[in-house]
Amino acid sequence: MTDFFIKTRCSPKPNPLQNTIIKAHLALFATHVIYAANHFIAKGIMPQKVHPNALVMLRVIGAGLLFWGIKFFIRERVAKKDIFKLALCGLFGASLNQLSFFHGLNLTSPIDTSIIMTSAPAVVFILSILFLKEKVTKHKILGISIGGLGAIGLVWYGQVAEGNSSLLGNIFVFLNVLFYSFYQVIVKPIMHKYHFITIISWVFLFGLLFTIPFGFKDLVYTTNFNAFTINTYLVISYVIVFTTFCTFLFNIYALQHLSAPVAASYTYVQPAASFIIVLILSVVFQNNTYTKDINWVKIACCFLVVIGVYLISKKQKA
Repeated sequence: MTDFFIKTRCSPKPNPLQNTIIKAHLALFATHVIYAANHFIAKGIMPQKVHPNALVMLRVIGAGLLFWGIKFFIRERVAKKDIFKLALCGLFGASLNQLSFFHGLNLTSPIDTSIIMTSAPAVVFILSILFLKEKVTKHKILGISIGGLGAIGLVWYGQVAEGNSSLLGNIFVFLNVLFYSFYQVIVKPIMHKYHFITIISWVFLFGLLFTIPFGFKDLVYTTNFNAFTINTYLVISYVIVFTTFCTFLFNIYALQHLSAPVAASYTYVQPAASFIIVLILSVVFQNNTYTKDINWVKIACCFLVVIGVYLISKKQKA
């Protein structure tokens, strides 16, 4: 009995910081699994049930209402000088990027989409060099070259590959990466000035204003709501609640406790999760729609992108 009390008193106490870091990693992992699943889930209702523009409208409206519902309890004003920056964040981070993404997903394979998304850290670094004066080193230049070769190779391969690949679709997806990277560069300087809910709420408000010219007509006049099934509503709910609302919150939470390069490295989860989803679809559900979308060329392009981002993120020894 004495030994029990001695061991209990001497046992190490849980480290709150370590638990927080673990939660941050789990949040990032969950984020990119949700993204990977979204590539397959959202594609299932386009364009037969919902036009890509209309789906973006529903996404921005739904997620915007959720964020502003939380923002109601956060009394914080935004300085007039930052309104223009937030408007740009809305343009690139909640409007153009989503319009290009869903148009691309509508045309190309979810596998291609998930691989192209891994080029985001490299694109962010290039934009950081141009606008934030990020330090350039030899191995980072090498990383950009290798990663760029993989991304460009995959996009171009879309015009000759079998299966569901599409050159135009891959270009749209890469434009999504480019637009969202612009958003990350623009939002970075104001992240420390305001609560993250304040920033996201304004981003989605401006995103809605910029999306209306593209999506209003398709949502009101093109979308056949009478043809919607329970599955259609579940897919749209998934896109709004999980792919948008939860992932934005998970990303912000993780970035408060982990570095940006660590967060960016989790984009590698998307192609791996996509490969597993295709395997489950083909083996368990006997659905071979995307089986031909996995081949050695795409895997090789994925590895080139991963190696490139690793070289960019690697810290140089002093």
